[in-house]
Amino acid sequence: MLSVDQIKKLFRGYVGIGEPLARLTTFKIGGRADFYFEPVDVGDLVVLINLLNEREFPFVIMGERSNVLINDRGYRGAVINLEKGLSRIELTGELVKAGAGARLSQFVEFCVEESLHGVEMLSGIGGTLGGAIASNERAYGGAISDHLVEAEVIRRGQLIRLPKESMIFGQRYSSLEDDVVVSAKFKLPLGDRAEMKRVCRELLLRKAESQPDESVNGGWIFKNPVMNSAARIIETCGLKGLRVGNAQISERHPNFIVNLGSATSKEVIDIIHRVEEEVQTKFSVMMELEVRLLGFPNGIDSQIEEIASKEA
Repeated sequence: MLSVDQIKKLFRGYVGIGEPLARLTTFKIGGRADFYFEPVDVGDLVVLINLLNEREFPFVIMGERSNVLINDRGYRGAVINLEKGLSRIELTGELVKAGAGARLSQFVEFCVEESLHGVEMLSGIGGTLGGAIASNERAYGGAISDHLVEAEVIRRGQLIRLPKESMIFGQRYSSLEDDVVVSAKFKLPLGDRAEMKRVCRELLLRKAESQPDESVNGGWIFKNPVMNSAARIIETCGLKGLRVGNAQISERHPNFIVNLGSATSKEVIDIIHRVEEEVQTKFSVMMELEVRLLGFPNGIDSQIEEIASKEA
């Protein structure tokens, strides 16, 4: 078990009990977490993670981000947000050092302002730097790992530094997925600031034109099947605009589900299940989720079964 008194003896940051999680996601959907923590620095984070591991208490690292669907019942564990205490970005000599809690958009903006070339293709992508490194975020032919020099991570309770050569990066994958990324250093070549700003503006405009203009959505729901587009498949199935309660497949981009006001995780999952069934029936294709599920202990199938039983 984990008690507030035990935590406050060792942990210096903010401690929340029963903290609402919907505000942390672009979906604005989800219940509460048992515990919510905002460490003040790296040392505070190490202490906290060791405490949680000793108690075998489940936890996730999460900042304000897309591609997360949280159960309406919440998350039975602890959520750790690094944005307050680990978001510093600085240029030291030739290297940019950034904390894992820094917004990816802030990191891109910092590099562009310093005339450093190589990450502007990530303009417009949400989430924090730590999550982007762990999943090797990529866009338009470039990846965040391209100019990475080293990463600082917590592994098995120890704070260690890893040179890039000791890590593995793939297509939206890295060998750091079981670690907690704390910070990273990058070495980027000099570039033309005006040209990089033009690229950023163009990418943001392209995003605005192709993705839903509704302010509340969860990002891409499905991964693109090999040699195909998830959005194209969903549209071909005639599912564009499908609505369940206050959740709806976007009219602009069918691989987005938008929250029309007070959508629930059950409504979103009902739509996901409908898409999976239709695509499997018409194309014999198994759709793979891009959105991350949080607070579904038995996976998405248990939630689907619960919905189906209530409808029956």
